Amino acid sequence: MTERRAVAASYSQPTPRRLYVHDDLTEEVRRRLGPDSPAVALGQRLLDLLREDEDRVVVLTLEDQLDRLVAQGAHAPYELTLGLARQLGGLESCRSLAVVDDTVFSGLTMRGILEALPPGLLARTRAFCLRGVAETLAAVATLCPITTGVAAPGMLLSEISFINATGLVLRVAIRRRGQEPLAFFDRPEWLRAWFPGYDREVLELCRRLNALLEPSSGAATEDATGPGRSNSRSAMPYGP
Repeated sequence: MTERRAVAASYSQPTPRRLYVHDDLTEEVRRRLGPDSPAVALGQRLLDLLREDEDRVVVLTLEDQLDRLVAQGAHAPYELTLGLARQLGGLESCRSLAVVDDTVFSGLTMRGILEALPPGLLARTRAFCLRGVAETLAAVATLCPITTGVAAPGMLLSEISFINATGLVLRVAIRRRGQEPLAFFDRPEWLRAWFPGYDREVLELCRRLNALLEPSSGAATEDATGPGRSNSRSAMPYGP
């Protein structure tokens, strides 16, 4: 097997039974180019195309996820809210702690943070996320209570996966050591796995959107499909 084929095989994607696509694209397009930009209509066409695969693909909006989260009940204000990007330290005296993330997929990051907390503080902690895998959420719940907007049943990757819509279009999704980042559309084999039967339409819309949003990045090159090692969880639909 050539080096290129070996790399492609190592990053192959299964076709999940249910793919959740978080729509962070609509607002990003409006923010960058304005509400009347042709890119807004293209973005809507892309999301509508995904919604047509209603048996497999679920397009999530931020508002819907927040509504589901809030509907699970009110909580007393927390003394401190900790995003997962924040460094730990100096939390011992905190009387109540909320640990928040957008997605809990494998749970490695969330569990790592919770397990690093002092036992006394962990007992005063609750985790929150917008979306997550039900099995992973159950494992996190053995450490502390967790509230989520969308809890998706199924096995990681083979039955269920999450991606951000911006990752399909913008070259921020796949970060590679020593090389420029890629968008998911730079991996057509991934699109074929995620959107079988209409992946070419998805690819064309993604390319057209990228040309409007990142005109200086140019079209995908040979380098985009050549050897390149990723050093980020962004290289997969969702990592921790």
